[in-house]
Amino acid sequence: MNVKQLRAFVAVAKYQSFAQAGEHLHVSQPALSLTIKALEDNLGGALLARTTRSVSLTAEGEVLLPLARRLLADWDDTEEMLRQRFTLQLGRVSVAAIPAFAGNLLPHSLKVFRQRYPKVNVTVHDVINEQVLELVRHRRVELGIGFEPDNSDGLNFHPLYLDRFVAVVPADSPLAAQREVTWAQLLAEDFIALQRPSAVRLLLEQNVAALHGKLAVAFESHQLSTIGRMVASGLGVSAVPALCISQMQELGARCVTLVEPAIERRISVMALSDHKLSTAAQALLEVLLSHTQAPEVTCVT
Repeated sequence: MNVKQLRAFVAVAKYQSFAQAGEHLHVSQPALSLTIKALEDNLGGALLARTTRSVSLTAEGEVLLPLARRLLADWDDTEEMLRQRFTLQLGRVSVAAIPAFAGNLLPHSLKVFRQRYPKVNVTVHDVINEQVLELVRHRRVELGIGFEPDNSDGLNFHPLYLDRFVAVVPADSPLAAQREVTWAQLLAEDFIALQRPSAVRLLLEQNVAALHGKLAVAFESHQLSTIGRMVASGLGVSAVPALCISQMQELGARCVTLVEPAIERRISVMALSDHKLSTAAQALLEVLLSHTQAPEVTCVT
């Protein structure tokens, strides 16, 4: 039993005439008769009682008719829903992003996406880099935004930009007036860091260890906003990706170019290599790639 057969059966039942039903369906009367016969043969009995003057439903046909109408309505609804999703008149997409990106650069891209596709809903998971990877690998989101991992098996990466870490210092600190700050100068102050297993924390530890030894941490927090407020309050200093410059400034801290060593890491959009993106996810990826601007690494005063 298929959709074509059900449409033929419902049309004949409606018009009680093969000729009128064939005209409605734009098929010949012999072709329509063959379609109905195939349906009856498949189900094992007659659905229509035919005479030279009329067509009527058998008892079994009476049972099938309301079910056939409901099945066709569901089919048509499904067709329309999928058509709207393919044309982005309707849809949903989920994306996971590291907090620094989600709170600073992502809103601009989402605004562009919303203007283009106002009926497509977007769910944002604001999580640390390790959870971004986990959500993508477990297919809970189609797109992830974060630092490219060392183990990239099974993932495709679409580079956005190369982010560079900057020093975060109190506004009244002598370091805030400098054009650049060395790690040696920064680590002479109490250091405030994101808690493990943050990718930012691990990246800083790996890059600083060779020249300056183990990273000594005075304060820790899971949230970048909390770190910014701690620095602004004079509790210490920190280092964050350049995309957080405006956020740190709004919290009252100052950002300065950080050198010796300069620490950089590529920010990318990631997706499973064996998974074809939905139409909505592909559209969001295109917006992210075309409307994400790398933050300027400059001293904020």
